[in-house]
Amino acid sequence: MNKGCLIGLGAFLVIATIGLSIYFYQQNKRAPNNFETEQPVFSDIVKKTVATGAIRPRQEVHIKPQVSGVVDELFVEAGQMVKKGDQLARIKLVPSEVNINNAQSNVELARLRLQEAQRELERQKEVFKKNLDVEEARVNYLNAKQEEERQRQLLEDGVVSQQDYNRFKVDLEIREAALENARIMAANNLKQFETNVDIRRQELDAAINNLQLLREGASRNSRQVANIVTSTLDGMVLDIPVEEGTSVIERNNFNEGTSIAIIANMNNLIFEGKVDEADVGKLREGMPMELTVGAIETDKFDATLEFISPKGEDEEGTVKFEVRAAVKPTKETFLRAGYSANADIILDRRQQVVAIKERDVLFEDDTTYVEIKNGDDEFEKRPVKLGLSDGILVEVVEGVDTTSQVKVQLAKS
Repeated sequence: MNKGCLIGLGAFLVIATIGLSIYFYQQNKRAPNNFETEQPVFSDIVKKTVATGAIRPRQEVHIKPQVSGVVDELFVEAGQMVKKGDQLARIKLVPSEVNINNAQSNVELARLRLQEAQRELERQKEVFKKNLDVEEARVNYLNAKQEEERQRQLLEDGVVSQQDYNRFKVDLEIREAALENARIMAANNLKQFETNVDIRRQELDAAINNLQLLREGASRNSRQVANIVTSTLDGMVLDIPVEEGTSVIERNNFNEGTSIAIIANMNNLIFEGKVDEADVGKLREGMPMELTVGAIETDKFDATLEFISPKGEDEEGTVKFEVRAAVKPTKETFLRAGYSANADIILDRRQQVVAIKERDVLFEDDTTYVEIKNGDDEFEKRPVKLGLSDGILVEVVEGVDTTSQVKVQLAKS
């Protein structure tokens, strides 16, 4: 009985082995029918690299006050459009008592100097009117004239020689020139005193204006009120970093001052981003770009690369280069300053070329080929010449056309 069982078990194993062999043989024979094929298609292929960054206005200005004090009133808010010269805020002055006292002292000193100059001018006018500063020259001229007339009479009578007379005639001419010079100098002295009065009056006006500026924030001769902060350009108010009651510092040579408002021209935007050092060598100024804004995923925005930094920066072990591109304006979508964006920089482009999936390309040494369906259950290897690739599709320059059936190379599990 044991022997019969062994024989039966052996026969079962033989039959099972033969059956499995036939099954696997048939499966392998039908395997080619399970492969999928795809036809090449006409497609646009774009090779690009990506830069990450943000949208920023090309011109962004921080408006600062001309005087120190406290923000008394704000006239605008963020998002509002303003024109150059529009009022943004009013500053309430909190002047120092020391500065006020010094300004008052300067006013009094300037007033005393003006009064002194006016008195000197009046005295000089009186002297000029009475010809006191030319009196000596006039007397000398009259004496010389009388002596010349007497000598001329003696010359006519034959008492003196011509040579003696000529000496008195020359002396008369000298006295006459001295009188004319004295009159010119007297007039010039009067003008100098008048000029000095004008200078002292201007000094007084300047001192008064300075005192008024410290007290009120504006001078009587100024066209612009110093404690009123105005816009310096046309644009949109991006931010008001202060509130009413905030203390602010004026802009001067020693500090930047407090920003009252940030204004930018939102019609002239740029993209600022960074690219990896592996791609920067492929970039050229003037290359087209496509921007994808994180907050507006449905729209694409065109831009033109205009700047590539000559110096890279190390960021977490990777060298990055800054790039800048001019964003083409669009009326359909409003771009806000600070939007994060990704820029696709187009390195090369092919339009409507024969393309296949890059996964279906096989490589053998220096040759690239694909498997083309030849009959019902057979495939043949065909060499192909490839062109531009975008990582998914690859251009086929020669080797196949859109009628070919290319075997899909499935990933091995």
